[in-house]
Amino acid sequence: MLIYAHRGASADFPELTLAAYEGAVAQGADGFECDVRLTKDEVPVLWHNATMLARAANPGLIAEMTYKEVSRAYPQILTLDEFLTFAVKSKKGVLIETKHPVLSGNRIEEVVVEKLKATKGIEKIDVSVMSFSWLAIEKMKRLDRTIPTTFLMHKNTPWFQAKLSSAKTIGPGINELREEPIRAQRIKELGRSLNVWTVDEDADIKLCAQVGVDILITNKPAHACEVLRYP
Repeated sequence: MLIYAHRGASADFPELTLAAYEGAVAQGADGFECDVRLTKDEVPVLWHNATMLARAANPGLIAEMTYKEVSRAYPQILTLDEFLTFAVKSKKGVLIETKHPVLSGNRIEEVVVEKLKATKGIEKIDVSVMSFSWLAIEKMKRLDRTIPTTFLMHKNTPWFQAKLSSAKTIGPGINELREEPIRAQRIKELGRSLNVWTVDEDADIKLCAQVGVDILITNKPAHACEVLRYP
């Protein structure tokens, strides 16, 4: 089971920043997870919420601000280019979540594909584009079927969407897996691999190992490695 850092080593560093991903490397993570949004001038940046309020005390919407305005409000912000360059340099796999719904619709998938194709050395690391949006995953297939995808599930996601998704990987949350461990078997029976988010507690980490999770996504990569007794 691989350990991927959720927004970096975000229990110890500001999420989605270079410091968080450098911390993830130091903590032994096999790869990185991130969230991507487009600015008004179509610069893909690492950001989770639609607004900048929680992290930057700025009520502005990422989608309605230029990159210059966003970076002025939060100087630590990473572009997708910077993130991918660091991942390649660090030889770490990446899980890239495109956020929906957004003002730009499915434009984000187009930009992500463009950036992946333009990143030197990207073929040397594992990449998967993720989304809770079934339509976004299917658009990724139309844009470039060689790029692996992960269909993310929350508690209200209908099972038929996972079953019919073109994604090679399914990503349920740890709450759903804990309540219904048989989900892991059902996903494996579909011929898909299994990524689970966001796993921080000892019992949950051990559960993921028991049911055959392929990638465990955690805020605490060092802790997960310790629980699993990884070197």
